[in-house]
Amino acid sequence: MKNWQKIFLLMLLPLGVFVGCGEEEVPDPGPIIPELTLNINKFIYDVMSDVYLWYNKLPNIDYQKEADSKDYFEKLLYTEDKWSFITDDVEALENSFHGVEKTFGWSLAFGKFSNTGNLFAIVEYVYPNTPAAIAGLKRGDIVVLLNDADITKTNYTDLIYGESIKITLGILGQGGISLGNSVNMTALELNLNPVLKTAVVEEGGRKIGYMFYAQYISDYNNAIDTALQSLMNQNITDLVLDLRYNPGGTVTAAQYLCSSLAPIEFVNGKDKLVTFQWNDKYQNYWISKQRTDQIQVDFTDTVAVKMDLDNLYILTGDGTASASELTITGLSAYMGVTTVGDTTYGKYTASITLKPEDLYERESYYSDFDNWGLQPIILRYANALGVTDFKDGFVPDILVYDDLLNAYPLGDVNDPLFKAAIEDITGSVITAKKSAEARNIPYQLFDRGFSKYDKNKRNLLIDDASSEEIKEQLK
Repeated sequence: MKNWQKIFLLMLLPLGVFVGCGEEEVPDPGPIIPELTLNINKFIYDVMSDVYLWYNKLPNIDYQKEADSKDYFEKLLYTEDKWSFITDDVEALENSFHGVEKTFGWSLAFGKFSNTGNLFAIVEYVYPNTPAAIAGLKRGDIVVLLNDADITKTNYTDLIYGESIKITLGILGQGGISLGNSVNMTALELNLNPVLKTAVVEEGGRKIGYMFYAQYISDYNNAIDTALQSLMNQNITDLVLDLRYNPGGTVTAAQYLCSSLAPIEFVNGKDKLVTFQWNDKYQNYWISKQRTDQIQVDFTDTVAVKMDLDNLYILTGDGTASASELTITGLSAYMGVTTVGDTTYGKYTASITLKPEDLYERESYYSDFDNWGLQPIILRYANALGVTDFKDGFVPDILVYDDLLNAYPLGDVNDPLFKAAIEDITGSVITAKKSAEARNIPYQLFDRGFSKYDKNKRNLLIDDASSEEIKEQLK
């Protein structure tokens, strides 16, 4: 056997010599990566290999060979992760999280008419004192033209984050659609109070309060106090919380709202609202330091208003995400929570905003990319009963379609979601007062939003105090 091996090696030798004598093939070194891109890539790797929830599942990719930093980031994401993101304008992102937006002041749903295939936008709600409000736009208005042209899949987002636009409204009837008025709007940077609407409805011997909450922003917790105190002063017997378009926000805002609503015994007792599960490195670190505050969130007894509710109705839709879902699942462990509307988004994780300055001491190193930022998923949460991983969202207790073509104002008793909640509370049917004939024209919605950062807001955001400690660990 050994002799045959020697003969075989000898036969290969001349071939190797022959090949070696020819022109050698030089391996392709690949594209030359600019130093700035390499530094951004390193920033991405340093974050994702440390604090990312799925850091131990990162693919083996050499960041020094990646020519596009955003593409590199996307390649690192775990298959389950549909939430982490990267931005090259972190300042605008952080402003948005704090309720500062350059906006027209409206939230839109985008759809396609089934009979014609034409695209349109329809107004979900309008903030007061914004360009949209000044233009006289209201919930249920239909936009059919953008800058005197058709709305398309390539231009429809200009209706949310364009600088200046001209829109033409559509007048929809049973026979079709006709063109209405046109208005011009220019986006403004605005501070937007997320407590947009309150109302009280007396029906069936009950006094039912209503509050529309657009986003979880801790800077506006005092607006929650004002709204809830006003409802309590009117001696409401029940509360309907409208979160159907709420994409989420900060943990502390969710903690504050839940503590304002829950049974007072659990609030004053500072009972557990949700628990956090970090990656193994951080989970073990917090446990070793006995940092219970980093692995669970409790009710806080310092809220200004304590409603002490036993039951709560929450209006939901596919735009109900993140902190909104924490409110639903967190409270359901301690009180009756009835959801009305459609299935929620399905978001059971939290993230943190990280910038180059959070990792590197030398400013001259990152000055060229100091406005880049990452929003990686860093933990998953569960309620006090252990409910988590609701990736398909929460199915409503009472399924109701949010018919925007026949929309009523938010807080109106004829709004289908609010009406269904009232009927369930009172046990009696409300006869709707129709202001116009229902328009039964088939259509399909394909997107919705208020801000260019809506998808980012679906992250449950870790607040500043916790963020600072994480940043210290990263350094």
